[in-house]
Amino acid sequence: MKKLLLVMISMLVIGVLAACGSSENGTGGEKKVLKMATSADYPPFEYIDTAKGSDIIGFDVDLAKAIGKELGYEIKVEDMDFTGLIPALQANKADLVLAGMTPTADRKESVDFSDVYYTAKHMIVAKKGSGIESIEDLEGKTVGVQLASIQEGKAEEISKEVNIKVENRNRIPELIQEMKSGRFDAAIIEDTVAKGYFENDKELEGFTIEDGNTEEAGSAIAFPKDSKHTEEFNKVLHEMKENGELEKLVVKWFGGEEK
Repeated sequence: MKKLLLVMISMLVIGVLAACGSSENGTGGEKKVLKMATSADYPPFEYIDTAKGSDIIGFDVDLAKAIGKELGYEIKVEDMDFTGLIPALQANKADLVLAGMTPTADRKESVDFSDVYYTAKHMIVAKKGSGIESIEDLEGKTVGVQLASIQEGKAEEISKEVNIKVENRNRIPELIQEMKSGRFDAAIIEDTVAKGYFENDKELEGFTIEDGNTEEAGSAIAFPKDSKHTEEFNKVLHEMKENGELEKLVVKWFGGEEK
């Protein structure tokens, strides 16, 4: 009976240890899992290369996984519309958002942000031969922007200077399609993303909006309010800036030096 009792106790202890080892707290050597929400329509930040598979890839994905590896987290990426990203954080359906998101004052009321990890500019994109070469050329035109994006705010700003009709869509490819079909005359897209479309579609061209505000379209990592992850991600992000690892990712995905 004593032997049987000892065997039963041993099995119980092993079972408890095994349960602990598979917990989401990551004890027993297993990595903790963090869910990253993104909008995978924004190459080279995040997108799906259907020619190579169904995985979401890009600069933001590599950055999240590099930081996660340093901190001992496994990063699982989930795709959703851009408008659903902040609500996902607020509802605790995601631990972080990387989606080329700008830390605007309005967004900071709902979520916390890391330091800016990449800065880009706005670009006016149109079909070649459109004659749109300046802000003034947008007079009377229909301009597309991504819903809830920083470019939506930029379009409202431009509308105070020239008479434009602003329309929004959920995804960047929708903006491109609307231009090519003639429903939009132009679109406002982040320059890095726009240049990727120029390489693959010779019917498109554009120009950068020069306004002197280099931080306007900066990208940062978003977290739920008071998340413990904000500080630790910031720490590793700072280290990556110092040791050149962030610049390596910039060169890999953007083909140039960090801006």
